[in-house]
Amino acid sequence: MDQGRPDRAPMEDKELLSGLTVTIFSAPGAFVGSVGARQAMAIHSWLALSPDLQVVLFAQHPSVLSFGKALEPRVTVEGDIDFTFLGTPMFHSMVTRARTSNSDIAVLIEPESVLLPDFMTALQYAHGLEHDWLLVAMSPKVSYFPFYMESQGQWFEEGGLLVEHEKVQQYYMQKHQWINCEGGKLWAWNTGELPLHAGVMPPFIYGKGFHNEWLLNEAMSSDFRFVFDASEAISIFHPENGLNFNGHSTENVAIADKVGRIWEIEGNMHLAALYGSFYFRPANFSNKPVKLVECDGKYYMINPPNEPKYQQAIKQESSASEFNSDREGLKRIHKNVKLMTSFRRFFLGKRQRKPSVRLDKSLVQGSGRSYRWKNMILGSIKRGPRAECIHISNTEGRKLDCSTSELKVDLKPALTLSLSFSLESLLQKVANHENTIVLAVVGNNYRDMLMSWVCRLRRLKINNFLVCAIDHQVYEFAVLQGLPVFMDGPAMNISFNDCHFGTKCFQRVTKVKSRVVLQILQLGYHVLLSDVDVYWFKDPLPYLKSFGPGVLAAQSDEYNETEPLNLPRRLNSGFYFARSDHATIVALDKIVKHAALSDLSEQPSFYDTLCGEGGVNRVGDYLCVEPETNLTVHFLDRNKFPNGAFNGLWEKSNLKGACKDQGCIILHNNWISGRKKKLERQVASGLWDYDVSSRMCLQRWQGAKSMSSY
Repeated sequence: MDQGRPDRAPMEDKELLSGLTVTIFSAPGAFVGSVGARQAMAIHSWLALSPDLQVVLFAQHPSVLSFGKALEPRVTVEGDIDFTFLGTPMFHSMVTRARTSNSDIAVLIEPESVLLPDFMTALQYAHGLEHDWLLVAMSPKVSYFPFYMESQGQWFEEGGLLVEHEKVQQYYMQKHQWINCEGGKLWAWNTGELPLHAGVMPPFIYGKGFHNEWLLNEAMSSDFRFVFDASEAISIFHPENGLNFNGHSTENVAIADKVGRIWEIEGNMHLAALYGSFYFRPANFSNKPVKLVECDGKYYMINPPNEPKYQQAIKQESSASEFNSDREGLKRIHKNVKLMTSFRRFFLGKRQRKPSVRLDKSLVQGSGRSYRWKNMILGSIKRGPRAECIHISNTEGRKLDCSTSELKVDLKPALTLSLSFSLESLLQKVANHENTIVLAVVGNNYRDMLMSWVCRLRRLKINNFLVCAIDHQVYEFAVLQGLPVFMDGPAMNISFNDCHFGTKCFQRVTKVKSRVVLQILQLGYHVLLSDVDVYWFKDPLPYLKSFGPGVLAAQSDEYNETEPLNLPRRLNSGFYFARSDHATIVALDKIVKHAALSDLSEQPSFYDTLCGEGGVNRVGDYLCVEPETNLTVHFLDRNKFPNGAFNGLWEKSNLKGACKDQGCIILHNNWISGRKKKLERQVASGLWDYDVSSRMCLQRWQGAKSMSSY
């Protein structure tokens, strides 16, 4: 039990907070069972803070959509951020989306964290700072919480009795516990122009460790914003009944789980070690932010404990001109400090910052002084109530010492990364209700195109895709991006820029595709094989499934409009749909064996096996029938499934418009030699859905603000 913090006066006049707009972002799990009940209570507690507060939930689960719909328009559910194939959000995508908020303040919070009204009071205080800032807070636990809140915004005791806020606040003050830095973190920032940190945030998987420590370290070492810890100034907690936070591993679980780490934790640790300065920071770097504390109705900024020589307090008292006159004194005080905390660097003016927050002159603190920081004076801590409060804070700070200095001992890049799923278990995870999967086979030379392809499928709400990696580099890249990926046999040595059509490298790669398709068909799954240079305008599966069993539907590589689709060796093995039926499996087995004896790619083996050498098994202009299995090959309509040389589409100034008029379902970016030319053509055409620099899918909301978020 923690009784160190003094009681604070409850906020009774919500008019003091009028005009301050806040958007809270969170990523809840499914609203089922006790986890769902705690999430619902937490969200209702947020909505009760202010009528000007909005909530955005990152989720894909239907139960979250239903919950959000009942609370519209103040609660919206967004699924257009990056998720892993298991449905876990990507932290870098969450932060980037929150950075586009047009509210005065954006908040990122764990979905089970309850907030009490003093949170808004602290935000209003921070809102008065004349510099961009970043607030972080730990969420303690309350083992037993006998209250609940529903949509009315009022607290009730078990049994339905109405409870005053003061009672809830007092119970929290008596019962909240800090245990080894357990619980999630809350982040809040004013939506100014300055980034949160330098560089690019890697694709951390949310809730799987290291991302919070990494962000704090990078924010402080970058020194763009004033970073402070509000854990002791706000009432935030999660009711705890033995379940992990949100059904996910909390930050401390990820760090403490030294044995049997799962791939998500290993991946986050790997990224934290490779990106930014977290792993490489100097030994004497102070990663403890300044603390915001509340004492006798006033707020103070103090240096963290264990830095006694320069431990100081900041208080709002005087005019801005007085602060300027004290700058030389501040410099003298700290001139011998070799490595200053973020707090000292910020206020010594090491960087010039343009004020970017709106100040509300009408806001008045409980003591009668403005919330604005008209002045900040650095002085020694004296005896009296303020010194006593700071002593209490330092005592609490030692309990709350969540320094990442010890974490660095175990922080190191992983030698290898791998999913803990076999091919069979991956198929069970990703296949749709009709046992159909979309398969891409790819090497590291096309990893950016892979991600654009994945992002496009996600935009079309197609999630039943599977990636076969043919080298270790693209395999680990896909693991870190949260993709369902597996390797087929030994890794291949893929040339980065010399593996296009006609090369020996290309021949070896294509033969992997038919072998993997056959393996998946034999496991009972239908397969749509798609090269990653195939752009999807819409989901082709409804059309392809209409052909029924005993038919293999494939793209034609014939570009001459007056020629039949099924001319010799015009079957494109980079886009076809194969059913898991006897005829198709036997035919694919013949193709694999034929290709194994050929010194060409697999594409001629497809045509020669199914349509016969010279096309002896052709039927009409768009069919072939393989005589042994009676499998029908249907060459797809080129208007709907055009290849890269048909109708001059890639040369059109408005490619999207031309394809729409033609009725394209997909468009293949083939009939062009070289990886670089292929990439340039696709990006220039606008058929690109991936931001390489941020390693995120492009989203519609990214136009809301400049994407220089980091």
